[in-house]
Amino acid sequence: MMVMLGTDAATSEGHLEALKWAAQWGERRWAIEDRRHLSRRLEADLSAAGELVVRVPPKMMAGARRSARTRGKSDPIDGLAVARAALREPDLPTARLDGPAREVKLLVDYRERLVRERTGLQHSLRWRIHELDPTFDPPAGSLDRYVMLDQIEAFLAGHAGLVAELAGREVARIRALTQEANQLQSDIRARIKTVAPSLLELTGCAALTAAKLVGEAADIRRFTSPDAYAAWNGTAPIPGWSANRERFRLSRGGNRQTDAAIHRIAITQLRCHPDAQAFIARRLATGDTKKEALRALKRRLSDVVYRTMLEDTSDHPQAAPARAA
Repeated sequence: MMVMLGTDAATSEGHLEALKWAAQWGERRWAIEDRRHLSRRLEADLSAAGELVVRVPPKMMAGARRSARTRGKSDPIDGLAVARAALREPDLPTARLDGPAREVKLLVDYRERLVRERTGLQHSLRWRIHELDPTFDPPAGSLDRYVMLDQIEAFLAGHAGLVAELAGREVARIRALTQEANQLQSDIRARIKTVAPSLLELTGCAALTAAKLVGEAADIRRFTSPDAYAAWNGTAPIPGWSANRERFRLSRGGNRQTDAAIHRIAITQLRCHPDAQAFIARRLATGDTKKEALRALKRRLSDVVYRTMLEDTSDHPQAAPARAA
């Protein structure tokens, strides 16, 4: 692997110049720091040209920089750190052309931004209502229901002043955000039925949870095994050593969004899935604590999710992988 020390424009024309420069080596592999939004265009251009591209996580670069003789941060230093990390780690994820999973992630992320904005407005609206009349207290979790919003508008009609006016604006905005979020949820459900139909059949895996799993994984084929997927999403337990009382402890690393999605599936299955309930009972009978048993269930569900997503990808192929080196 060679480190490219030249500079090219971050455009398709600049990427073509880089390809011409690299053509002098018949066998080559491109290693790019995994900055998805910044490196996506370069990855797409290289992958479309049939090049093999691997993604180097930034944390690996940080370790390479710390061990280098030169200090600081610059393009040559970063390029050398990327190359060293790529040579040291043979199983780095391979970049692929964007497929349906990318579109699902964009929709999910956009909807979550709307929900966060709505949540902030709901908190503000509740305090304004309390200022106007402390006795009028909408139930928790009701400020996105159209019936409750209608009642609040009727309540505000009997009050004058700036506080009531601002509250009215917030009600209107909450209503609009709720309508858009609901429409996006319908769009996501329709897409995920096509992209991951088998995933939706898992107990506890509703459309938004399935979309989160698909979007965060990007392409499940980039993980070489269920163990690699579990290590990436944080459900793989960490052995306890020395003075640790627990034999295994919770992993604080990994993709927290995927871990949360698997956690939701686990909690739902504990309520209504006989196999999950029997599994937890067996673990408790062997001496596991409730936390340890739940972690074991999540680890098993991670394997189930991996195999199911791999099956869906095989039935509904996404973008083709780049050529092998």
